[in-house]
Amino acid sequence: MAEKKGFFGEFKEFIARGNVMDMAVGVIIGGAFGKISTSLVNDVIMPAVSMLTGGVDFSGWKVVLKEAVVENGEEIAAAVSINYGSFLATILDFLIIAFAVFCLIKGINSMHRKKEEEPAPEPAPEPEPSNEEKLLTEIRDLLKKD
Repeated sequence: MAEKKGFFGEFKEFIARGNVMDMAVGVIIGGAFGKISTSLVNDVIMPAVSMLTGGVDFSGWKVVLKEAVVENGEEIAAAVSINYGSFLATILDFLIIAFAVFCLIKGINSMHRKKEEEPAPEPAPEPEPSNEEKLLTEIRDLLKKD
């Protein structure tokens, strides 16, 4: 009869698997890489794009749908806007991450292909039959003829 495991027993078994730990490491490294990519987009690429567009702050590109309501110098209701500059920066961030993952997987696949393409060592040639074996073969062949 199979042993019945409780919820926590199954959870413990699930966590103890090696691939779960590998996945956790991947998620943590992926999060860190995401921060690096976001910084690259926001701090390096977007300022260059902004310079090429005449000094316009790229992250400030937006379409205002409703202006902010201000009374006595105090903002009562915030502006409603479509922030397409921020959206474009996020798309660029995604493309950089996707390209990095593509390059990583392409490199891993290339290594696997090289490993598979390595020729197997050639089998050693069969040893030459000894003189005794040659004589025995000749005798056998002569007896078959009769």
